Amino acid sequence: MASKRSFVIFFLMISFAFVQITIAGDPDILTDFVVPQNVTKVDGSFFTFTGMRVLVGSKPPTAFTVLKATKAEFPALDGQSVSYAVLEYAPGTINPPHTHPRSAELLFLIGGSLQVGFVDTTNKLFTQTLQVGDIFVFPKGLVHFQYNVDPENPALAISAFGSASAGTVSLPSTLFTTGIDDNVLAISFKTDVATIQALKAGLAPKP
Repeated sequence: MASKRSFVIFFLMISFAFVQITIAGDPDILTDFVVPQNVTKVDGSFFTFTGMRVLVGSKPPTAFTVLKATKAEFPALDGQSVSYAVLEYAPGTINPPHTHPRSAELLFLIGGSLQVGFVDTTNKLFTQTLQVGDIFVFPKGLVHFQYNVDPENPALAISAFGSASAGTVSLPSTLFTTGIDDNVLAISFKTDVATIQALKAGLAPKP
């Protein structure tokens, strides 16, 4: 990403991923685009997102990080049924099991390698080890994950979504940090309350 050539390749990859999204998950709009009420001037800047510039020349990640371009960060996407995320995986890190309720995800690996997978509604697991240049689709609403098994090298991927706000439901956080009763979880997972409390403690935000 530090060199000019890598910079150009990076944005070519984004463009390629963009055209892959063909099924929209958002309602149709009756105008060309949606302008927020607090915006009084619409010019080229409104349709430009500069939040990815921090990636240019950046150091390798030390943890799993996600940089998003959804309608929350980029209001011009409202009504356009598209969004992006750039995912950086430090060596040995994981994007924990999660779902996107409003869109499929099309992941394009542009650096390193990743072990990916999803589980369908019949509880069948589909996995694949991706190499640079590979594309993998996670169907809408299904639980999926990505794992950089390489202990030494980072990985970099771009994900495109068919929604301006695909949403993310992280299973560990949803189950163990939202106040669900310990007994409910213990019975559901066929374990004891002490184990559930240990899991909750491990996932609790650090002070």
